[in-house]
Amino acid sequence: MFHRPWLALTLINWKKIWVRLIHRTTRKVSLTDEGKLFLPHAEEVLSSIEIAQAAVGVGSQTPQGTLRVTAPASFGRLHLVPAMEEFLASYPQLNIDFRFSDSILDLIEGGFDVAIRDAVLKDSNLHARKLADDKRIIVASPDYIKKYGAPKTPQDIPQHAAVNLVGLETWEFDTPQGVVSIKPKTRIRMDNGEAVRDAAIGGNGLTLTATWCSYPYLESGQLVQVLKDYPLTAECALWAVYPSNRLLAPKVRAFIDFLKKRYNGEPYWDKALREAGL
Repeated sequence: MFHRPWLALTLINWKKIWVRLIHRTTRKVSLTDEGKLFLPHAEEVLSSIEIAQAAVGVGSQTPQGTLRVTAPASFGRLHLVPAMEEFLASYPQLNIDFRFSDSILDLIEGGFDVAIRDAVLKDSNLHARKLADDKRIIVASPDYIKKYGAPKTPQDIPQHAAVNLVGLETWEFDTPQGVVSIKPKTRIRMDNGEAVRDAAIGGNGLTLTATWCSYPYLESGQLVQVLKDYPLTAECALWAVYPSNRLLAPKVRAFIDFLKKRYNGEPYWDKALREAGL
């Protein structure tokens, strides 16, 4: 299903493109394979028109329409969804279409206005605004520590079981001797941060987690940080990313500004841990 069924029809008539972009019956309208390829480019044209109008003061400066956002699944569920009531209350003409996935989705091909990325940002043809630092730590459940003890140094990690997120098979620590890379003995491997966290709560081993994902469980004592004297070296952050070949549409600017203000300075999850003495 697509977002603007009138768009394909309008452009067919306007340009007389004799390629079938839609299937139409008395019950429904759906895109053809060609239509699915065509639609993101057509939406890009409409978005460019909206931005061009805003740049010269023509048209509405009020965020409106549909904002398409892709974000990591866990972060989206835990931190974006709870914030949307407040955000949308300020913009009654705006709708949001989220795609939550731990795979990195292409902004242009997917027709997205903005992406939230939790990573070390690499050079690309995208612009980005940093929202917050992403602090990552090693944790385990109290039951696991009671059974097997806690590692005293990073070099002890291979003696322990580990629950790992796909793509984080090597853990790098800042030590007095320099950066030390450790490959843990992965017993369970998953592609979702919340599932990894929950497996660690269940006593399945050590895991690397972001504080934004695990802070309530650290506060409750269901997880315990280990190796506090050996911080991880990954310089990850939470970013709002958008295509660099365009000015910011009012709806995109409003969304990014809202998140920037919400996570400004010390993010609320890290503040909660500091206030709890953790």
